[in-house]
Amino acid sequence: MATPAYIYDALRTPRSRGKASGALYEVKPIQLAAGLLREMQARHDMDTSRVGDVILGCTAPVGDQGACVAKAAVQAAHWDEAVPGVQLDRFCASGLEAVNMAAAKVGSDQEELVVAGGIESMSRIPMLSQGGAMFTDPDFVIDQNSAPQGIGADLIATIDGYSREDVDAFAMESQRRAAHARDSGWFDRSVVPVRDENGLTILERDDFIKPDTDMQKLGALNPSFAGMGAFGYDDMALAKYPQVARINHVHTPGNSSGIVDGSSAVLIGSEKAGRDLGLEPRARIVSATVIATDPVIMLAGPGPAAKKCLDKAGLKVSDIDIWEINEAFASVALRYMKDLDIDHEITNVNGGAIAMGHPLGATGGMLVSTVLDELERRGAKRAMISLCVGGGMGISTLIERL
Repeated sequence: MATPAYIYDALRTPRSRGKASGALYEVKPIQLAAGLLREMQARHDMDTSRVGDVILGCTAPVGDQGACVAKAAVQAAHWDEAVPGVQLDRFCASGLEAVNMAAAKVGSDQEELVVAGGIESMSRIPMLSQGGAMFTDPDFVIDQNSAPQGIGADLIATIDGYSREDVDAFAMESQRRAAHARDSGWFDRSVVPVRDENGLTILERDDFIKPDTDMQKLGALNPSFAGMGAFGYDDMALAKYPQVARINHVHTPGNSSGIVDGSSAVLIGSEKAGRDLGLEPRARIVSATVIATDPVIMLAGPGPAAKKCLDKAGLKVSDIDIWEINEAFASVALRYMKDLDIDHEITNVNGGAIAMGHPLGATGGMLVSTVLDELERRGAKRAMISLCVGGGMGISTLIERL
């Protein structure tokens, strides 16, 4: 980038069950996002008129999340009326795409200071509420063999040879690591409690984690996508992969990402903006990329995206201290580690979406805060963040602690 893009802060809400019984169901999406904006302003006594844009990912921009939820959140936070806002949708990559777009705006001198992240209230706006050809248009689905993501996850497990025990063991470790990190206070710097209009706390920390998870409980869960597969989706996927005799359905609610509510916000700016506002940069965005791979298996893009990101930065796998892959499904993380030849010891070191949940449009921004806090805790230097994306896409962002 011509102008270095620095991360000055990275905040997120806690995550809670994305159902009417979840703690955050009572909170409107604009207020989830606005709460982070208010906290960001308060922490830095920030002149919000200096913010050139607020970019929020959102995969279902309808209902409470429609009509440019980003601009609505800016107004709800009572930021300066000069601050614009925009929402974007790159499926599960939306939050990280917002971060990358903000870095590009700063890097090209289009803006000096941008807030990026995402919002997804899955309790109020259920997944796939937005419709769209890719998943709901029969003509498109049949023409493209567009099977659901869960079928792709099971297909990856089948091709790579991951057993039910393999994916369950990965899920159990995600729960263990997430519970340990939360209870050790490792998320506290970034997590902003959600409060009601009277200032009373609704949710202070992630409550979706299930620390009592064990292999017996995981093994008792039924496969989530076998029924879909029998309905015809297996045959559609296998038309692209005839070398596979049948798909082994290993993914369940216990080894797949949880449906949750949440929001994220990352403050990205130039050196000059930070100097003018008295902000101390915490990290630099080194490189970022998005790619597309086979849309049928759909979830195999993160590894190739990370390799491309490394190539753009002129770095090697061994130059990265921490790897973070969104745990959409256990097989996605296992494939990522296989593609890059990296160890689980340095991958998702504080658990992931299997344990904490995946608030679709917000997750990418949340992962920035997770790895930045961990780099600082460890005194480490670089982290790679990657997500699988609908349509076979993959996204990665490489950050370097200062």
